[in-house]
This record gives sequence, C-alpha cells and structure tokens, in this order.
Amino acid sequence: MKRIAYTLILAAVVIVAVLVVRANTVFHENQPEPAPGLAAPALDESLALERFARALTYPTVSHDDRDRFDAEAFTAFHAFLAEAYPLVAERAERTVVNGYSLVYRLPGSDESLRPVLFMSHMDVVPVEESTRDQWSHPPFAGVVSDGIVWGRGSVDDKIGVISLMEAMEQLLREGKRLRRAVYFAFGHDEEVGGMDGAGEIAAYFQRLGLRFDFVLDEGGALTRGMIAGIERPLAVIGVSEKGYVNLELTVESPGGHSSQPPPQTAVGILSRAIVKVEDHPFPARLDYVLPTFEAVGSYMPFGTRMAMGNLWLLEPLVRRQLLGDPDSAAGIRTTTAATMFEGSPKSNILPTRAKAVVNFRILPGETVESVKERVIGLIDDPRVSVSAEFGIDPSPVSPLDTRGYELIASTIRGMDESALVAPYMVRGGTDAKYFYALSPNVYRFLMVRVDPDTIRYVHGIDERVPVADFLEAIRFYYHLIRRAAD
Repeated sequence: MKRIAYTLILAAVVIVAVLVVRANTVFHENQPEPAPGLAAPALDESLALERFARALTYPTVSHDDRDRFDAEAFTAFHAFLAEAYPLVAERAERTVVNGYSLVYRLPGSDESLRPVLFMSHMDVVPVEESTRDQWSHPPFAGVVSDGIVWGRGSVDDKIGVISLMEAMEQLLREGKRLRRAVYFAFGHDEEVGGMDGAGEIAAYFQRLGLRFDFVLDEGGALTRGMIAGIERPLAVIGVSEKGYVNLELTVESPGGHSSQPPPQTAVGILSRAIVKVEDHPFPARLDYVLPTFEAVGSYMPFGTRMAMGNLWLLEPLVRRQLLGDPDSAAGIRTTTAATMFEGSPKSNILPTRAKAVVNFRILPGETVESVKERVIGLIDDPRVSVSAEFGIDPSPVSPLDTRGYELIASTIRGMDESALVAPYMVRGGTDAKYFYALSPNVYRFLMVRVDPDTIRYVHGIDERVPVADFLEAIRFYYHLIRRAAD
C-alpha cells in the first residue's frame, strides 16, 4: 500500500510540475510592433463633431417589415454626405447600388496593386416608441453634451461612416496621393441581414472582376474586461463570424373549442418540441476561442494561463467554466434561442396552427443545413414541420499572416501602445460575410472603446459615444488608409 501511495504522490507531483511549467512556457510575447508616428491629423475637430452630430439626425432605420423602409431618409443622408465632404464628392467615383447603398472609389496611381476596401453601414436599429421618454436626449437629435455624442447610430454604425469620410476628406485636403486604390462601401440594411445592401455591393464588385488586398468592416473593438484578469485594453479583430438561421417550427391541427380539447393541442405539441431542442444544446468546442487566448496568454493571470496552457488535462474544466457565462458560451458553441411563438388568437379557441421561431448562431464547422437536420432529429415528431426562414453559413476564418492584419494591428498599437491585440470570432453578424469571394483577408474592427457597462447602450436606450472616441476613430482610419494605400 505504501508503494502505491508513494507512486500516486509522485505522479501528482509530476503532474503539478508539468502544469506549472507549461503555464509559464506555453505562451509567448507575440504582440505586433506599434506603428510609429501616428499623430492626430490637423483637422478642425469642432466641424468634424458638428458633421457627426448632423449625421445622427437622419432616421435611416432598418425594420424587419420592409414596407416601413424610409427611402427619403436615406436619399437625404446621401445628399448630406455629398455636401459635408466636398473633396470626396469631387475626386471619388460614387456609385449608388440597389437604390440606397453607396460605393466610393478613390483611384490609386498604381493600378497593378490590389485595392483595399473599408466598410460601414448607414442604417440603424429602430427605437422602441415606448422607450423614447427614457432617453436622456431624443434619439435622432444629434446632441453633443458634456463630451458625449448622443443618438441612435452613434456607435452602430454611423461613427464608422463619418470617421471614414472625415479621414479621407482630411487626406485629400492635405494633398495625399494614393498608390493603391481605396474603396468605401456603405450598406443600407446591415441591421436586417445586409442582403439588399452589402450583398448587392459584393455582387457588383464581382461583376467588375475586383479582388481586394484586404477588407475591413466593423465588428471588433477596443475592449476592457473581456478576459478576466487582463487589465490592459484589448483590441479584438474579427477574423470570422458565426452563421445565422431562423428555423420555423409549425404544427397544424383541426382546432375547435377549448371546452373539448384533444390530449395534445398544437401549442402543446410545439412546446414539447422546443423543450427537446433546448434540452440538447450543441456540443461545445474551443477551436475558435483558442487564437484569442494564445495572443494574450502571457498577460493572463497565472490560474488562467495554467488552465489554457494545459488543455490536454484541463479542457473539460475550461469548457465547463466558459459555458457558465452566456457571453463566453456563445464563443464555443452554436447557440439556441427560442424567440417567437404564435398560437390561437383567443383563449377559448384551439389553435389550428401553432408556430415558433428558434434562432441559431452557428459555429464554424457547422452549416444551416446541419443545424436543421439536427433539430429535426431531436424533435423526432412528424407532426412538427421544420423550415429555414433565413440563413447564412458561418464565414471562413481569415489568416493572420497577411499585410492587412499586420497593418490593422500595428496601427491600433501605434495609437495605444498599452493595448493588446488578438483575433476573435464575431458572435453576431456583419456585412463582411458577403466579401469572401473578393478577398480571403476579411477583418472586422472599429476603433471604439467598450466595456461590459457601455456595450449595453449599443442598440439600447441612450446609445452614445465619447467625443474622444469619435476623434480617435478618425485618427485610426486616417493612418490606416494612409499606410494601406502606400
């Protein structure tokens, strides 16, 4: 017995030693070098701020109900951009795509070089009428107060549109000559899937035979508190994004009066189907969060380093820990969310048709079709029909060893040397997903600082952004365009 005990103790000591050694040796300093000399451009900040505030007064709202589309708001916003940025209007070739999306092309002196594409979107999410009186300032007033810009779209995503236009206008004002052509693409329906905006822009570019050196859209940000224990700002650059599908579950039955119900109504059958789906979540995989941890591993607390550096032993524990938080869980599995349910219009009428919508955000490695087939198998009830309302597969994963990624990362670090940079998978959807046929190098980053507290204002009440962040976004695009076009 003593020999067995000694053997077990020795094995435990060896395992602990291996865990500690790997925690201290697996992760290495691999942050990009900061780009030098990224001073703030000499623009008129008060005028830039005034233009940004004006941009927020245009209610360019995307609704799920396309009949509520306000064409006049978008055409008025187009006119505002032309008037506010005269040098861009004069020197860029502007194309209106599918009625309301915009493409700008600034030619380069060397047509043999592949152009670069910068993206944003002009549309914003609706403001719930019942919440208007809860806003500190009217959502479409474009108020600047106490160093804050208030309004719907101030973060998502008119800051991207206006910062890009301000940066290019300033470069043209300074007489900057571009070696490489620069394109801007501003979609008009990103908030409802982007098919009519960015999807049509991508098709237009394909008809022209274009190929881009790299593409940059929104989707990442300069974060704090994203990884517990890392106190420094963490710039996450989106290199992929999850897919998306709404599955419609439908049950039909004869109906009738509630005084003479069958053993199971259509609502009951459908409810059981939803429970089956929710009770069997998709398996968790760490593949798409590991690159983020690897990039910042040497800056993590010892306990986190030990866990992430020893997945050969501790992966089940790490997986369980990540699944305990909805945000981190979304990074390691296809998520399931039952969001809509319809039954009878009256309490005493049995429904002839019950319908539910379950939303899935799909992890790379799975597809819309594989999700649908899994759900059909889980429900295993011929009375429940399953159809895909709208879906798009997960994007490919863009490489990190490219000129585009290096330029983006080094520009971020050049603006804030305390910032760490890491790739990550975007949980939501962006317009970038439509552009992989035009370049394998598709990235997502917006120079805005967010933390767990401020992120709740995006799409919410009191959406707002500090003036300093807006000016920093202009500076970021100014230097990135300048460097990318050389």
